[in-house]
Amino acid sequence: MCNDIDRYLKDIPISLPKGPYEPCWESLKSYRVPKWFTDAKFGIFIHWGVYSVPAFGNEWYPRHMYMPDRPEYKYHIENFGTPDKFGYKDFIPMFTAENWDPDEWAKLFERSGARYIVLVAEHHDGFALWNTSYSRWNSVLMGPKRDIVGELAEAVRRRGLIFGVSYHRAEHWFYFEPGMRIESDVRDPRYRDLYGPAMKASLNPRDPPGPENIYPDREFLIDWLLRAIELVEKYRPQIFYFDWWIENPAFEPYLRFFAAYYYNKAEKWDLGVVINYKHRAFVEGTAILDVERGKLGDIYPYPWQTDTSIDYRSWGYIKDAKYKSPDVIIRDLVDVVSKNGNLLLNIGPKPDGSIPEEVKRILMDVGEWLRTNGEAIYDTKPWRVYGEGPTKPIAGEFIEEKEPPYTFSDIRFTAKNVYPYGEILYAITLAMPSEGEEILIRSLGSHLRLSKEIEFVEILGSREKVDWRLDADGLRIKIPKTTLKYSMVIKIVFKR
Repeated sequence: MCNDIDRYLKDIPISLPKGPYEPCWESLKSYRVPKWFTDAKFGIFIHWGVYSVPAFGNEWYPRHMYMPDRPEYKYHIENFGTPDKFGYKDFIPMFTAENWDPDEWAKLFERSGARYIVLVAEHHDGFALWNTSYSRWNSVLMGPKRDIVGELAEAVRRRGLIFGVSYHRAEHWFYFEPGMRIESDVRDPRYRDLYGPAMKASLNPRDPPGPENIYPDREFLIDWLLRAIELVEKYRPQIFYFDWWIENPAFEPYLRFFAAYYYNKAEKWDLGVVINYKHRAFVEGTAILDVERGKLGDIYPYPWQTDTSIDYRSWGYIKDAKYKSPDVIIRDLVDVVSKNGNLLLNIGPKPDGSIPEEVKRILMDVGEWLRTNGEAIYDTKPWRVYGEGPTKPIAGEFIEEKEPPYTFSDIRFTAKNVYPYGEILYAITLAMPSEGEEILIRSLGSHLRLSKEIEFVEILGSREKVDWRLDADGLRIKIPKTTLKYSMVIKIVFKR
């Protein structure tokens, strides 16, 4: 039933657009994931904002700088002063973007092999990177004095890339609450429209309401909804990414309304759109599940996504970043795609708008690998099994630094149905084998249909003839001389 929505959204200045979707889960289950998303496989996420200015700790600096037991508090006092004299708002003039060229960003993203771009339009800090009518605290009126969402949308679309936004305002309900416990500018009523309610709330949205977990009120929830809809109307993003805490039960009817609104608008605009969510905020099949800094353990029946950062320590720019190597990123991409997922890789630009040189080099290396091996990633589907190998993978969120080292015997599969061959199988190693070593693909020994024969085997990016044979144990391949890096793609074509 959808008639319960009126009691939550009465008297708000918007109505549901006409279309096939109603704001109830049964109706939203008719949603179909657009082909562009399932084909794209790889996207770039961007965390860029005022939190890039202190460049210390991580993107949660705005909250942690008001917590006396945190290193950010000590750093802040030593470098900027006490938070009653220099609060988070005072970083805004230092967020200048003077060296920002959205066209250069878009060019780099295209060369990285990404097919879609997602910009954090508003993080937990409440500073909007678009021309919002709901707050003076935005990048058009302050800081860069530019419509960052609008300019980047135009730049990436000129390159033929899909543009999306990420919206993290849900957590703003409690984000600056530590500043209410100490002498700080958060307590100054002149800045309440930036620092927000600053309410006490448990960081576990499954906790029951109580003194330490005050659920968002109707005023906050309607404001949250109106800002989200404004982003949709002004910029027509094809991805709308929600961070965590929207699984708090208070958001549930507003999420249903937003999804129906967005999907109906997309139908009118003839755009294939995607909503990303975490945990159990949406009913399965009504949007795209996102797993933060982690993986699923097997092929998932619905398209899904992993989002992770190029930096182990932070999503926003920090001075002491610990960057991942290209082989780690490629390995993650391969594993996720083999299980019916996409990889959304985050970067953190500097406050002046420049992208760190090391980040550029890593993205270029990933792009070079994809130029050689992209046919095994883009437009593929999962095979009968996601992979094989001696190393036992782990699944879940926030597991990156717990993952075991992989070997070239750890293999992931993707597949295509391509005329005139029927089926093409790609076997992708999670580490690079050396010349003369033998790879045994055991899954072919037990899964190969007797009515099919292998037409040929080749290694993408290599002109060397591949020595292979099929026996009861599987497909054996002797590795020829190669200059390939990171992960090897073995292309196996079956006779029609």
